[in-house]
Amino acid sequence: MYMADPPWWLPDGHSQTIVPALWAKCWWPGPMGWERERWDSPDGDFIDVDVIGADQSASGHPLVVVFHGLEGSSGSHYAKALATACLERGWACAVPHFRGCSGHMNRLPRAYHSGDHVEIDWILKRFRQQYPLAPLLAVGVSLGGNALARWAGEWGTAATQVTRALTCVCAPLDLVVSGLAMGTGWNRALYTRMFLKTMVPKALRKLDQHPGLFSATELVAAMDLQAFDNVFTAPLHGFADAMDYWQRASAKPLLRSVGLPTLLVNPLNDPFVPAHSLPMSADVARCVTLWQPAHGGHVGFPTRAPQGMERHSGLLTLPRAVLDWLAPHAA
Repeated sequence: MYMADPPWWLPDGHSQTIVPALWAKCWWPGPMGWERERWDSPDGDFIDVDVIGADQSASGHPLVVVFHGLEGSSGSHYAKALATACLERGWACAVPHFRGCSGHMNRLPRAYHSGDHVEIDWILKRFRQQYPLAPLLAVGVSLGGNALARWAGEWGTAATQVTRALTCVCAPLDLVVSGLAMGTGWNRALYTRMFLKTMVPKALRKLDQHPGLFSATELVAAMDLQAFDNVFTAPLHGFADAMDYWQRASAKPLLRSVGLPTLLVNPLNDPFVPAHSLPMSADVARCVTLWQPAHGGHVGFPTRAPQGMERHSGLLTLPRAVLDWLAPHAA
């Protein structure tokens, strides 16, 4: 199990969120050596998939599929950390980019959202088909974690035919609580502003592709995620508004239906995911394990490196712990 042991000078959830992401830019400043594939989707669109160590999976070693968070990619610090931990074990790692997140705009008048279990299903089944000898494991981070958990809840025991086990890290399993939290205080001032800085221009590019899709004036006026989702995410993906989207896309109500080994990792000081919204043992199936450490922030998990070890090893503590948990299910 992950043991939270942050440096004393990173005392809270905000510092434990921000500083590790900055550290990672020093330790993984460039590309990881990903190989990119473009997959045509069943609905006539495409996604870009980055893979590292594919030869390992072709010969039967485990493949870990990482579903990234909001506005994430294979360049996100957690994706690089997970890939590094996979390569240490001789495993392969893949990051399928949600639509529009690979640096290339997708074709259709849609993007991605937190509850898109249909997309998760298609992607995992494509990996299952492409790497028939590899034990398939999945990790979802933040938004990707909720979508992955939603998929597991929707498919129940049938999910075992696709993947052996999964882990969701810092997933906002109750999107209503997390969505409202992102619109207040430091979350609104720091993180929401950062997300909107890329989300709004991408949405406007989508409007250029498909004129009349939504109101540009209303979009540009959006100052928080709820306003953005009201204008863009919800209507483009079949929801009435942001609240309808958050309620229907949340994975938490389906966690009792999960039918394969699942690990949910949620620090109690995650500024994106209020602790009172986290599931307890009564809320989940018996095959679901809950790790809820006191520290970690949002996908930060800084840990003091033992004496004599490289400083960046602290960034790998959680990824290694996650792979340790997944490993028995890959045997």
